[in-house]
Amino acid sequence: MNALYTKMVDEAMAAQRADVATIKEKRGTKYTVPDGKAYLDAVTQMGVAEGQSKEVIDLHVESVKAHYGRLSALTNYVRPEDDPFVEHYQTPPVLEILCEEDPGFKKSLEAFIEGIGKAEAIIGRESARRYAGFYGPTCVVDFALIPGSTSNVVNQILRTVDIPTPHKQAILAAKSWGMNTSYGVGEVFANALEAGDTLTDATRKEVEQLQAIYDHPVDAQVDLMEKAGMTSFDPKKYMEGYKQDIRPFVKAAIDAGVHYGNIVTVPAYCVGDISHHIAQSTYNMCKDDVVMAVIEAVTDVMEKSLRASLDKVRSESQVLSLATGSSAAATEYILELDGFNAPVVVDLLTKRFHNYVQLYPTRGAAAELHNCDFMDMIWRGWRLLDSARRKRNGGGDKLVPLAAGYPVDLSPIHENEVLMIPQRYAYPASAITVRFSALMRLADYPCLLTSEPVTATMMTNVIALHPEQIAAPVRACKDCASASMVDFRHEYCQWREAV
Repeated sequence: MNALYTKMVDEAMAAQRADVATIKEKRGTKYTVPDGKAYLDAVTQMGVAEGQSKEVIDLHVESVKAHYGRLSALTNYVRPEDDPFVEHYQTPPVLEILCEEDPGFKKSLEAFIEGIGKAEAIIGRESARRYAGFYGPTCVVDFALIPGSTSNVVNQILRTVDIPTPHKQAILAAKSWGMNTSYGVGEVFANALEAGDTLTDATRKEVEQLQAIYDHPVDAQVDLMEKAGMTSFDPKKYMEGYKQDIRPFVKAAIDAGVHYGNIVTVPAYCVGDISHHIAQSTYNMCKDDVVMAVIEAVTDVMEKSLRASLDKVRSESQVLSLATGSSAAATEYILELDGFNAPVVVDLLTKRFHNYVQLYPTRGAAAELHNCDFMDMIWRGWRLLDSARRKRNGGGDKLVPLAAGYPVDLSPIHENEVLMIPQRYAYPASAITVRFSALMRLADYPCLLTSEPVTATMMTNVIALHPEQIAAPVRACKDCASASMVDFRHEYCQWREAV
């Protein structure tokens, strides 16, 4: 099994390094779509280990190839305002292919759409709670079933619909890791309400929007992009071309018995590095040397920690947990170098959230999603570091937190000259908030800290080992930071009730 774990780490770190190296080289310049070829080249090196499904690996690799090819044919530049959407154009075509290839699944999807129409009470309540900030900071597109997320609402509705369980699971997955359109629950409701609609009318419009993204997902995404003012390329042409390219690999996965829930998720989560992570917005953010240094140092911690334990890990889930746990510990450690920690930041951002709701009642559904990702990450890191500090006590030994039971090597942070000499980036005698301020920039965009390319690559490897088992969304308590420290919302989660 060591060969498999080495493969997972090699492929994941190749994807991460492709992003980081490109951003380091190009930061401060104008982005072009060919900049993403480094990531494409890394992905095309993914292989199939013994016991893995080739069809699952193909869904990942061929999706990235199709994404790069179709995007390159349509544009040379994606505006920062448009780059968050590039990973939302894959699931709509895949969902349509499943309906075209399997009339039984299409019938189930139609029953679910009818169920949405009968779920006004659920949809109205959940939309009102999101609008009012009832749940506190929440990620509307969370890959778990947290309160306020679209997955949470979809799961509640699916529980009222009588269709085969595997179909329920696929429909749920399509709006979790599989980002079926850019729509997040409650956005139409909030805008309608603020425009003067009654609660009844606002709920009706919300129901119609939710039905649309399942009834005609490609056209619904086109409509959403027109309303959002997306001008970088023609989304209809992209999705038509992508659908043509990915169809044979979807059909192969169907024939191989891959769970439909995996078919709708694997192709979407892997493409975002081209024109989203490797993108103009990232180039702009990483002009700041300290921001760039944080990303580099966390990446180094992750890789050193993974490679040091490759001979010891006992399961693919431990490899994934060590990857995400080490990056969490590293980010929290950098935060603590300036005297901050997760409890302070979670309290700060949660309080800020409630003010933000009052200032911006029609805030975008995605507004606080990355703040939530960041808080959840540092909260996890804080617990790892806190445990290590308690064990070290006053002995003065090197601080070595454990993630998944394996040591996290924090030395790359101390070896990073930028992070260790923050006086170069502020008034030297008072440079005590420099690293914290860089982390607050990353709180809006922590994708390369969490890290998405690493998680996407490793998850595809895990799914390829168990293609018939549904992987998304996460059916476990996410241990949300705000819910764990500030807000009382655990009873509204759906992880134990997941279809």
